Amino acid sequence: MSDVLEQLCDLAESFFTRGYAFGSTGNLSVRVEDRVWVTPTGKPLRGLTPTQLAAVDLEGNSLNDRRPSKEYPFHLGAYKNHGDACRAIVHLHSTYTVALSCLDEIDPERPLPSITPYYFMRVAPMAVVPYYRPGSAELGEAVGEAARDHKTLLLRNHGSICLGKNLSEAADRAEELEETAKLHFLLRGEKLRELSTDEIADIHFVFPGR
Repeated sequence: MSDVLEQLCDLAESFFTRGYAFGSTGNLSVRVEDRVWVTPTGKPLRGLTPTQLAAVDLEGNSLNDRRPSKEYPFHLGAYKNHGDACRAIVHLHSTYTVALSCLDEIDPERPLPSITPYYFMRVAPMAVVPYYRPGSAELGEAVGEAARDHKTLLLRNHGSICLGKNLSEAADRAEELEETAKLHFLLRGEKLRELSTDEIADIHFVFPGR
């Protein structure tokens, strides 16, 4: 277990160093059996050690003397509703993803254009979750419901939540989403060559279960 907690701290540091997180924003967690380890409240993602991580059970009961991020309810909602396939969660306020979440005209059924195969391999389909106050029970419930059928969630006026069978998979989703959102803003106003329905179907056929 110590290895996965070290990996969580290293990943958190990497996100901060690369500008995916800033200040004390963002939080990560990993599930080990029925114990969930969460980055602590009020702490930046840089400089964390395993001893600073909070531990809670799936009902939110504290298992050590560290306080988890205020967002821990949606981590638990996702773990309980997505099933055993979800063992790690990355939540970021990365710039382009947050910008996407603030667009009034976003289509919940198609939040991003079909511009790269990697979006479909790592991110799509992406749920768009209505705005709820950070840390609220309502947000936790909405995330839990959306996580039943999605591994990537866009929180309105907030950021992203990416699920994975491990930390690397969750991180890959978060990074690919941010880069696709960046491309979306760079190409706004340009005539796009989007992937066709057949091309998207081919991606899903060759890379099933992504």
